[in-house]
Amino acid sequence: MPSLFTRDDETARQRKPPFVERRVPYSRTWWARYFPTRAKARQGIFYGLLICSAIFGSLVGLTLVNTADLPQMEDLEHYHPATTTELLDIHGRSFGSFALERRVVVPYSEFPKVLHDAIISIEDKSFEKNAGINPFRVVGAAYVDLRSKGRRQGASTLTMQLARNLFLSMEQTYSRKIQEILLSIQIERHFTKPQIFALYANQIYLGSGVYGFEAGSEYYFSKKVHDLTLPEAALLAALPKGPTPYSPTRHPERALKRRNLVLSEMFSDGVITRSQYDEAKAAPLGLHIEPASNTVAPYFVEEVRRQLEQEYGADAVHGAGMKIYTTMDLDLQITANKAVMDGAAAYERRHGWKAKLSNVAATGADLETYAHPDWSTQTIENGAYFHALVTEATSRRVIVRIGKRYAEMTPADWAWTTMGNGDKLLQRGDIAYVRIEDATSGEKTMHASLQQDTGAQAAMMAVDNNNGEVLAMVGGRDFAVSQFNRATQAERQTGSSFKPYVYTAAIENLHTKPTDIIVDGPTSFYTPNGPYTPHNYEADYKGAMTIINAFAESRNIPALKLANQVGIRKVIEVAHRFGVTSNLPAFLPVAIGSAGISLQEQVGAYSVFPNDGILIKPHVIRRIVQADGLPLKQTTPQVKEVISVDTARTMMKLLEAVPQFGTAAAAGAILKHPLGGKTGTTNSYTDAWFIGFSPSVTTGTWIGFDDRKTLGDKETGAKAALPMWIDFMKVAIARTPVESFPTAAKKTLEVSESSADTPVVKKQPAATNDDSDEDDDPDNKPAAKAPAPIVRETPEAAPDAMPDDSAAGPAKPAPAAAPVKPAAKGYVPSPLGPYRPYTGTAPVTAPRTTTEPSRTPAPR
Repeated sequence: MPSLFTRDDETARQRKPPFVERRVPYSRTWWARYFPTRAKARQGIFYGLLICSAIFGSLVGLTLVNTADLPQMEDLEHYHPATTTELLDIHGRSFGSFALERRVVVPYSEFPKVLHDAIISIEDKSFEKNAGINPFRVVGAAYVDLRSKGRRQGASTLTMQLARNLFLSMEQTYSRKIQEILLSIQIERHFTKPQIFALYANQIYLGSGVYGFEAGSEYYFSKKVHDLTLPEAALLAALPKGPTPYSPTRHPERALKRRNLVLSEMFSDGVITRSQYDEAKAAPLGLHIEPASNTVAPYFVEEVRRQLEQEYGADAVHGAGMKIYTTMDLDLQITANKAVMDGAAAYERRHGWKAKLSNVAATGADLETYAHPDWSTQTIENGAYFHALVTEATSRRVIVRIGKRYAEMTPADWAWTTMGNGDKLLQRGDIAYVRIEDATSGEKTMHASLQQDTGAQAAMMAVDNNNGEVLAMVGGRDFAVSQFNRATQAERQTGSSFKPYVYTAAIENLHTKPTDIIVDGPTSFYTPNGPYTPHNYEADYKGAMTIINAFAESRNIPALKLANQVGIRKVIEVAHRFGVTSNLPAFLPVAIGSAGISLQEQVGAYSVFPNDGILIKPHVIRRIVQADGLPLKQTTPQVKEVISVDTARTMMKLLEAVPQFGTAAAAGAILKHPLGGKTGTTNSYTDAWFIGFSPSVTTGTWIGFDDRKTLGDKETGAKAALPMWIDFMKVAIARTPVESFPTAAKKTLEVSESSADTPVVKKQPAATNDDSDEDDDPDNKPAAKAPAPIVRETPEAAPDAMPDDSAAGPAKPAPAAAPVKPAAKGYVPSPLGPYRPYTGTAPVTAPRTTTEPSRTPAPR
């Protein structure tokens, strides 16, 4: 049925006029004024499209240019930043590090929420929402920059800062900004927000050579990052803006203001309450700067670095984040430091006040800004020695400055100088050498005593006999002043400390026994350069005496007779077997220490005796672990047998006699422990030595001047070097109070795991004596054993001889001489073989049966 309204709708449609498109004439359009005709309009459209295409192409090309050298995100996935290589002692305690960038990488979970909130509030509030860039922030920063006609405001998000720090430079150009934006977008696409935050927090620079918030927390507050408080976290979050301008150590006022700004932003963002904000804002900076690294054992650390760089390269050592498990015992190292410093200071005081001080004021330097090198390499503590700046000097009081701390000295502190008034002793601007007696905490004035540094140096080295591990090493008095390691690099004359090689050669080749008799009397030896007439340290001779007494009292004549009998070349061959690498000339005075050997080689060689003839080359590294936890392959220390067990134990009887009743009797009396060793003193007292051992530790000490000037009259090894050794060994032997030298079965050594597979090299049979001294008769080989020589006096005056340290040891009655057997014509019978004394004429060269050309004696 049709609707009642159908008719009305049709009527309405009939009345509505049809739509007619009304076209505007071209001449009345807005573009007609620019393009009068349609042809012109079409031409304009063509050129417009062409220009747009060119612009688009240029933008695409510019993008390609700026992205051509951008790193791939796959590279970032495997990115390993340069991290700190850490040095650990035998107990796992850290004592040093190597780093190009001081950084400790930690995972995202280690960063506390308070630090996360502080960084987000001040650096990138929209971090959790943006896609790597913040368009609104970019537009706002661009507007500010345009108005100021320069770069006044940054627009970088956290991701953009990460991209810039990882891959780009810090130059402020549009090209770099485009690259930064593109990289940020890629980073956001490939990584989660926690991963990006962790990368940023481990990469960012915080000043003072510190990278990342973990390293920053350790440096500025001496704590782990997860232990940070609110004000501490705010301070660290304030540093990325400007590590140098806002440095809390250089500009504490600026740092405090910037920290409070961070706290204000956190409060505005609602991440902290009003009470937290007020409390944190009122807190001081609270810095607790971590002590400078490598200060406890700088010479040891430098030796480790040198070996690592030689084997693995500098980049791996300083940036691979390795853990170096060294052989050092931190407790013994601290003891060695103290022993060396106190021993050198005691020597300086014995020789009185020299008053040879440099004055900073005389050079025109500013006293307020002056800083001595050792202020930044040592920790201020009781017993530490420093070069201090005198700021005030009166008759009864002297004030010195060490860094930002001050110390006071009173007349009792310089009484040893015999100078009563302080103002006559020191003046403002002097650089005085002092010892900290009371390092009070805080800003209080410390108490110090006056010492002296005239240039005397000392060194010490200790090794574990069981495995050759270097437990402690001191290469000098002040590493900040001189990095030369006198324990490993200096070759100094050894004096009587060379004699164990002579006696070892005699035991091996002449079958010498400790109870054999030898005559300590005037004698001369014929050499190619003429007669050599030595004498003892004292102008006396003790006649017939046992070998053990001659060794213990360090008599020169018996040692030279033995060296002459066995041949100096054989003695040198024995020294080289013991690990001595120095060039030892084949001259008889070498037998009493005229040649130079390093302390390191001496200590390693002496450890052979308590080790039953086994030499383990001293080494400073146990094992190396890479940043990923995998061990790094290392070279194994050298292990070999250099003398037989019988020879080693015979030598032990001689070496044990030295601290029992010889030149080092003071050591035996004080320590009351199984000990052995030998003193050494050189001509004119230029070097003083003591090398000694307990069953578990071998330690060597040396003292002298770098320019080889004399230490002073009577400064023997027993007087100058032995006290340092005793101070160290008191602590070393306390670790093993009950021990003894092996007497029955051969000693078992505890060689480290890395060297367990190293075969022990058996000692080869001794070669025939090839000594070429002119007074050796090839037709009259010395017998294995014979009576003592009767030595005739010679008219020549005795020149200066190498000191034998005999003054320090008590004399022991010599037993009766052994029965004398007849000897060949022209020879004197001896228990060590027939001996021909020097008679003032050159010996007749016997006919030779070998093809070697005969050698005529050198003219006198």
